[in-house]
Amino acid sequence: MISQQDVDFYHEQGYVVVKNAVEPEMLSRLRQAVSEILAGARGLTAHNDIYDLEPTHQPNDPRVRRIKTPHIHFSVFREFARYAPMVEVLKQLLGPSGVRLHGSKINIKASEYGAPVEWHQDWAFYPHTNDDLTAVGVMLDDCTLENGPLMIVPGSHRGDTFNHHQDGYFCGAMDPKADGIDYSKAVPLVAPAGSLSFHHVRVVHGSAQNTSSRSRTLLLYEFAAADAWPLAGVPNYAAFNDRLVAGEPTYVPRLTPVPVRMPMPAAPKQGSIYENQSVFKNKYFAITGEAKKAALT
Repeated sequence: MISQQDVDFYHEQGYVVVKNAVEPEMLSRLRQAVSEILAGARGLTAHNDIYDLEPTHQPNDPRVRRIKTPHIHFSVFREFARYAPMVEVLKQLLGPSGVRLHGSKINIKASEYGAPVEWHQDWAFYPHTNDDLTAVGVMLDDCTLENGPLMIVPGSHRGDTFNHHQDGYFCGAMDPKADGIDYSKAVPLVAPAGSLSFHHVRVVHGSAQNTSSRSRTLLLYEFAAADAWPLAGVPNYAAFNDRLVAGEPTYVPRLTPVPVRMPMPAAPKQGSIYENQSVFKNKYFAITGEAKKAALT
């Protein structure tokens, strides 16, 4: 799926994009599943185990910003976690020990109000014994400059693990007034629907509000090398191994000298990164229009 030059670019810059990697029939199945799931949000009055709702959500006018752990709740997303073209790229990026699914979600930036995500590193949420982890963005819509694409700070995965705490608690966001990052160098990951993006677990990234008339739906999977073990522990070894999509189980973690900060004490608001970041004071991304009014109420 990708060349050695692409692999080298990923390790140097912290990301790589593979355009038009998903077969049209599979893309159609994924998009249809999302539409059916979103229809199920009608009547909801609060977040639950599947739906994370926009502040502007109303039971008779459902607005969803995230579908949580779709690989657990819906078979097509469990199937796609083993999609052969994607797994082949993962094997190239994560090394010879194998590949394990860590988690999944679907971030939905609906037209004109889809919520931003503040700058952060995924590594801050789930540090492991080594940092051979990556997130795959499956672009279910065209990702354009206008509809809030994922933005990456190239090379930032080779630096520090930044502070994601506020007032002594984890909040899942980096302070743009204190972290010293030049965000003008951020690169938007724009590509047509059916493309895949891969970004390193330590790379700094975020995304702005969708102010366009076109939606931006991004299916996200987090994958780890099979010999990367979560520092928070493995509560169920059998379930841990069931998430292998390549390679064999191992009980010998690979330890590397990576900078770690633990996401503790836990964020005051739990449920998703949106909830974690809702208490964050020094926000970088602007919120406009109807979404701004809802945020102020």
